[in-house]
Amino acid sequence: MTKWVYTFGDGSAEGRAGDRNLLGGKGANLAEMCSLGLPVPPGFTITTDACNQYYANGNSYPETLEAEVQSALAHIAALTGRRFGDPSALLLVSVRSGARASMPGMMDTVLNLGLNDITVEALASDSDDARFAYDSYRRFIQMYSDVVMGLDHEVFEEILEEEKARLGHELDTELSAAEWQDVIALYKSRIEEELGRPFPQDPQEQLWGAIGAVFSSWMNPRAITYRRLHDIPESWGTAVNVQAMVFGNMGETSATGVAFTRNPSTGEKALYGEFLVNAQGEDVVAGIRTPQNITEAARIAAGSDRPSLQKLMPEAFEAFVGIAERLETHYREMQDLEFTIERGKLWMLQTRSGKRTAKAALKIAVDMASERLISEEEAVARIDPASLDQLLHPTIDPKAERNVIGVGLPASPGAATGEIVFSSDEAEELKKQGRKVILVRVETSPEDIHGMHASEGILTTRGGMTSHAAVVARGMGKPCVSGAGSLRVDYRNGTLSAMGTTLRKGDVITIDGANGQVLKGAVPMLQPELSGDFAAIMGWADRIRRMKVRANAETPADARMARSFGAEGIGLCRTEHMFFEGDRIVAMREMILADTESGRRAALAKLLPMQRSDFLELFEIMAGLPVTIRLLDPPLHEFLPKTDEEIDEVASVMNVSPEKLRQRTEALHEFNPMLGHRGCRLAVSYPEIAEMQARAIFEAAVEAARVTGAPVVPEVMVPLVGLKAELDFVKRHIETVAKAVMAESDTKIDYLIGTMIELPRAAIRAHVIAEAAEFFSFGTNDLTQTTFGISRDDAASFLEIYRQKGIIEQDPFVSLDVEGVGELVRLGAEKGRKTRPDIKLGICGEHGGDPASIRFCEEVGLDYVSCSPFRVPIARLAAAQAAVRKRG
Repeated sequence: MTKWVYTFGDGSAEGRAGDRNLLGGKGANLAEMCSLGLPVPPGFTITTDACNQYYANGNSYPETLEAEVQSALAHIAALTGRRFGDPSALLLVSVRSGARASMPGMMDTVLNLGLNDITVEALASDSDDARFAYDSYRRFIQMYSDVVMGLDHEVFEEILEEEKARLGHELDTELSAAEWQDVIALYKSRIEEELGRPFPQDPQEQLWGAIGAVFSSWMNPRAITYRRLHDIPESWGTAVNVQAMVFGNMGETSATGVAFTRNPSTGEKALYGEFLVNAQGEDVVAGIRTPQNITEAARIAAGSDRPSLQKLMPEAFEAFVGIAERLETHYREMQDLEFTIERGKLWMLQTRSGKRTAKAALKIAVDMASERLISEEEAVARIDPASLDQLLHPTIDPKAERNVIGVGLPASPGAATGEIVFSSDEAEELKKQGRKVILVRVETSPEDIHGMHASEGILTTRGGMTSHAAVVARGMGKPCVSGAGSLRVDYRNGTLSAMGTTLRKGDVITIDGANGQVLKGAVPMLQPELSGDFAAIMGWADRIRRMKVRANAETPADARMARSFGAEGIGLCRTEHMFFEGDRIVAMREMILADTESGRRAALAKLLPMQRSDFLELFEIMAGLPVTIRLLDPPLHEFLPKTDEEIDEVASVMNVSPEKLRQRTEALHEFNPMLGHRGCRLAVSYPEIAEMQARAIFEAAVEAARVTGAPVVPEVMVPLVGLKAELDFVKRHIETVAKAVMAESDTKIDYLIGTMIELPRAAIRAHVIAEAAEFFSFGTNDLTQTTFGISRDDAASFLEIYRQKGIIEQDPFVSLDVEGVGELVRLGAEKGRKTRPDIKLGICGEHGGDPASIRFCEEVGLDYVSCSPFRVPIARLAAAQAAVRKRG
């Protein structure tokens, strides 16, 4: 019989850390902390299997679940001496979600569950603190009504703010027990008014309502959005964690906090966190009150005059430091901890691997390897390759003039400039229009995730370094300034006021996530320099990986950038990109308009020195590293003007009649250019184009070898080959030119001729094509298009719908379709090697920079991947991780 519930408490647990798939990350780590003998409130976890069963059975619970839950409640009662729903020995519980992957702020939580009009009096008597009891009850009503009953928490915030104003109070903590009772009455009245039913008083009804709400929240819009952004499968489900309540709001000797064992922004080895006295856990992350620093060093650095936990509660602080060190050593990983202090006693509520910036991840991995806590291989495996993008964000030029209008907390590094927007929906809408925005909020909530994703950066006026905005922004790699309390946001009038300045929606600001400054206007930025910890990780990765990493580059700037990021050659030089500038486009159009071969050759002669100069510069920059040059690929009509106005303008420049230009444009029109007269088909129809490009390549190779002293071995790539006969035809022309250049220069040139495998037929017939091709480069962009029969340019209109409806998990143009396109790559590689064992194999589509696709390339045994220059570090790291994974 399936077991749906696992208990923990008093030093023992039915689960362990390795059970995260079943118990979720939170439940597995609670069980682990219990087994380590740490102070954890007893409780139980309802498994992720139960969640999946719930959805599979039309939102109904497994038959035996209720009995198992009652048994688990009895287990808590036995350990605590308290019983759920019994005023004479009152047990209250928290209900929290916990998926196997950390989803901060995504799922719903309910605290103080079990309180009602009767048990609140028991809590007041039990604690000898009526104010605390009624504060806890109003919190429960707020959370339960929002999470379970669907009444927005802002309804209650309005009531509370109005009452505080009426009573002359500024802080929640100033309300007396009697005043809280009045607020509770107003809350309950509003619930009945809005929902047509009273707030539930039966603790069992409350519990099952909360359990159902956690399961339901797995499919709420913000959870779905988070899963989509972080590639978390829907099938994982979420667990439910039910725990005996401990109270951080039980007076001045109680507190609640969040901490990291190392700094999640910088990676520094120092306890980093915040806490609130007389508060519950949700208060810290919600940003409702500005929290205090945990350590005295952090308090001094922040310039705060509010006491640290170290000074305020030294015994609890010392206990917490010891537990933090023990957990980091146990897990061999930086930990994100939640804790509560109830009347001086420390309780641990959560530990998990802490989210961190890319910069911090590098430092932590390198430091832990130096401390011999982990190996170099483990250090490399710890870095999410995609997170390296964070390091490539610009920073503000130190020489730039700064018009500072406010300062907050440096919650997530990097700098960003954009137009002010005050709502997430607006941020998303302007992003679609190609505009850059800064999302400005009093505080963010999980409902803002789509707007945060659409923004260049996030600015909040409330909240600390562990607020929702800070944690989510760090995870996304977005700059964030939080808790900028001197700024005033007016949603109704769409204004941001600071230091006598009023800015409106659409005005431009810059935020600096490194120091928390908010600046008026756009500010000059600098590109980052990668060194130190980055260099150490990259060095280890380069020693570990088998595959080479090249870059897709055709401009000198791209080539230099690629070299600076560690590229080991050029895997794709798209020659057509070189024909669109100035005199080149004129000569190109002359060639297209020519009616005879001699006319075309005359125009191509003008292009030859330009192409030769391009290739010479690339060869010199690459200094002997391999350079794969793809012959002209797109259809010729792409080089011709489109509108009547453009045709008239071009005709005037070229001194031809607009009618002739229009007729040629119409003659070249194709219904489906992607499958039309392009690639090697152009070289077959007009071999003089391939001959000119080959001559430019070989003449540049001779000159580059003379200048640099390093031999150049160009790789000439013929695109879109489907028939060996096509490659044979083009190859003969290339070889003829090579012999001519060698004779003219009296220099021997080593070179390779190969093809792109971008048609299913080419993959299927790879063993035959390999008789002529010395290398294959899998052009997975076009191979994906031709395998699926989908135009990449048109796919955006429906692929996202496919993702949302569960038909595909990933956009196949972003991450390689391993089962279909990948099978063709595998087939092509195997067949190619069978004919030519030493054939060089690579991939040059956008997938060359995607970590999941790189893993597949390692499995298939490709020799290299090629990607855009800025993704080269990502590919180097991902290739190393793929090699480790394959070995292990």
